[in-house]
Amino acid sequence: MALRRSLIVRLASERILPVVAALVVLGASIVSLQPAAAQPVGGTTAGGAEVRLPVGGEVAPQDRVGSLDVEGPNGGVVGRPASEVLADDGTTAPSETYADDGTIWKPVAVNTVVQDGKGLLQTYTVRSGDTLTGIASHYGVTMMTVWWANKLTAKDELHVGQKLVIPPVNGLIVTVKDGDTLESLAASYKIDAAAVIEVNQLDDPTLIIGQTLILPGAVGAPIPTPKPVVRSPSGGGGSCNCSGPSTYAGGDFTWPVVGGGNYISQYFRYGHYGLDIAADYGSTVRAAAAGRVTFAGWKSNGGGYQVWISHGSGLYTTYNHMSSVSVSSGASVSEGQRVGRIGSSGWATGPHLHFEVWIGPIWNGGYRVNPLKYL
Repeated sequence: MALRRSLIVRLASERILPVVAALVVLGASIVSLQPAAAQPVGGTTAGGAEVRLPVGGEVAPQDRVGSLDVEGPNGGVVGRPASEVLADDGTTAPSETYADDGTIWKPVAVNTVVQDGKGLLQTYTVRSGDTLTGIASHYGVTMMTVWWANKLTAKDELHVGQKLVIPPVNGLIVTVKDGDTLESLAASYKIDAAAVIEVNQLDDPTLIIGQTLILPGAVGAPIPTPKPVVRSPSGGGGSCNCSGPSTYAGGDFTWPVVGGGNYISQYFRYGHYGLDIAADYGSTVRAAAAGRVTFAGWKSNGGGYQVWISHGSGLYTTYNHMSSVSVSSGASVSEGQRVGRIGSSGWATGPHLHFEVWIGPIWNGGYRVNPLKYL
């Protein structure tokens, strides 16, 4: 009997142990699947927008988080409410607004930049010996375009160091006034409205008061022409039908300017068919070779006071922009004889001589060549 009871206890113990082990394993598995407690970690480096939670399409007061100021893990405060965030200029940033459907409306800066032609304009600083013609030719525009752009009123108004505005194309620069439209400006200046849009790179043809526009092809007022006054001992200005020597005597020309610290301010090139020699105002201008004066006086061709001399063999010279004329038309001159004085008459800036050499009749079938070939 005792032996039987001992066997039963032993068998029962052996059966219980696996069951207990299984229960332990099951319990451990259940515990491992439980979520761990969340830890309050994180931080911000700048204030964010106030956060709100939409509930049923509306925002309940208790759902809005009014401040992002929270205590960090080390006791520091991180984050700020959106109402305290400052814009770049130091002012308080505007708060967002919310639509009924939960959409956040944020303020948007409106672009108020007015498109115009200001950015297309260039600036040139006048140097000694510069001429309006030379400056304009350098930029590929006409002399009158530079004249109009800078609202010049006199030929001797420019001075060294002066800033000139240079348009990108031939035409006028205007400022839009009350009542101006693209169509009215185009009609007034007899130009194409589409060309104005293209040159000024406009996206909107609607004009704004104060807007700067470049009007390609527009024409302004002409340069006022002074009354011709010939300063010569004999008073015999103008042109003559006289002819010079039949043949040129040969040899190099004499340098046409005496003293005055003279130097070449602009060479012969395409668009500038002569030699500019800068010198002090009133310096002597002399004949480069012997010949006969065919014109002496003022001409409205940009050269101002000028003298033309025929040297024979179809060779001519002209002396332009002078302040005075010292010879008369029809007079014979010797090489080196004074014919005038340095000035800036006509289309010129700064005192200088514009010296030309012609093969064939001047402005009557002839053509200009580089004077340095003869000097």
